Amino acid sequence: MKIKIGAGILVFFALMALLGPLLIGADPAATSDDGLQGPSAAHWLGTTQTGQDILTQIVYGARISMGVGLLSAVIATVFAVLVGLVGGYFGGAVDETLSVLTNIFLVLPALPLIIVLAGYLPQRGVASVAVVIAVTGWAWGARVLRAQTLSVRRRDFVQAARAGGEGPFRIVFFEILPVLLPVIATSFLATVVGAILAEAGLSFLGLADLSTVSWGSMLYFAQNGQALLIGAWWWFIPPGLCIALIGTGLALVNFGIDEIANPRLRTIKVRKARA
Repeated sequence: MKIKIGAGILVFFALMALLGPLLIGADPAATSDDGLQGPSAAHWLGTTQTGQDILTQIVYGARISMGVGLLSAVIATVFAVLVGLVGGYFGGAVDETLSVLTNIFLVLPALPLIIVLAGYLPQRGVASVAVVIAVTGWAWGARVLRAQTLSVRRRDFVQAARAGGEGPFRIVFFEILPVLLPVIATSFLATVVGAILAEAGLSFLGLADLSTVSWGSMLYFAQNGQALLIGAWWWFIPPGLCIALIGTGLALVNFGIDEIANPRLRTIKVRKARA
């Protein structure tokens, strides 16, 4: 049930990001004389201080916010898989070196590091922001995957593959990796949530590319326009609600996958159903 609800929310926002701009066809940066107008038939979610349509910005902002989240999660997950699986399988000096690198990034405060790195970016485009967020978000996934790899590498099918003359990298990526796909999936979804929130935070602080419309940049301009003080709730609630909803959808899918992949959670669920 959790996966269905979460997937429904994600499909809605995915369709919004892919098809919404094509259906609306308006410029999210276009201004008008209808400044600070509340929701109406002409502007379903109202307008900003300069007359920009909030609904149009929400639809276009979905592409940037979700794009940064997905790109960051892909980069961070690929790096976490490489570090976690290679270190956990080979052990020894390789594992110690990669563990030291992982521990360094684990103890560094993520948000201050993101702010510092973003502040020195020569260009603050989507790709640059995504890379900065990924650099600070891979370590905990690598730690989890390393622990799982240490357990899986002792199982019989891995020992049989090793005895059959399979190479170490083939064992890692064709024997161990498929077993850890549920763990990788949960790590990926959690990273997407963190990346979307990090992008919103950077944009809110003015450290991202404010020339592109995202949910975070909408909150930035709403805060600068004192939307809360003047009572323009339609300016800041829609982007904040979108961030909360997509985070909820990703979390529900994550919880659902965890229940399927984790035998202990399945056992608890069966016991409750019987009771």
